[in-house]
Amino acid sequence: MKALQVLNLGRCDYMTAYQIQLDLVAKRQKGEIEDTLILVEHPPVITLGKSAEDGHILFAEAFLKEQGIEVHQIERGGDVTYHGPGQIVGYPIFDIKRGGIGIRPFVENLEQLFIRLLKEEFDIPAGKDPVHTGVWVGDSKITAIGLAVKRGVTMHGFAFNVNTEMSHFQFIVPCGIADRGVTSLEKLTGETQDFGHITELVTTYFCKVFGFDAVTSCHYEAGVLVPEEGVR
Repeated sequence: MKALQVLNLGRCDYMTAYQIQLDLVAKRQKGEIEDTLILVEHPPVITLGKSAEDGHILFAEAFLKEQGIEVHQIERGGDVTYHGPGQIVGYPIFDIKRGGIGIRPFVENLEQLFIRLLKEEFDIPAGKDPVHTGVWVGDSKITAIGLAVKRGVTMHGFAFNVNTEMSHFQFIVPCGIADRGVTSLEKLTGETQDFGHITELVTTYFCKVFGFDAVTSCHYEAGVLVPEEGVR
């Protein structure tokens, strides 16, 4: 049985989750842990990837802080993006070199995860864009994807808009794409979604797409990733 380790941090500030990512990446590089998916919901934060342009943040950082929105420059690929309450963020800490999968197929698997989930669970037709990474419903992005790879191990990942406050995207040019929109599952279905249930669906479809048979829940304590008893 191939079990996926899942660390669900719940609501967690961005930099705390970032430091946990760095720690688990180092542990995965040394073979001290197995491939692990971190799931988290962040307070409002804007992050800039390696190709981000300053002009894609449309308001001064001081103003954004007054609105309770943090800003961080990070090493993932991509441009500027927003994370906030009601959004499922996933950070796969995967040794793709050992797993024999390249970064492009890995990204395509992440896209396929949400395309399948939206179609099979909500009958929402989503797809990929030939130019822009992520998952789209029409001309609106519902899942942003941006990764970094350190010595063969992935970090950062995806952001799936479930009940996300869409007005916060007005502070940026999302992913640097000025002529496209953003959307959420709540907006598409016309009703607020059960966040816990959708998180479970994301885990289920992650396992389907990446070939895991079960899930081992974990918790992070004093710098140690601790698998909980049993699998599901």
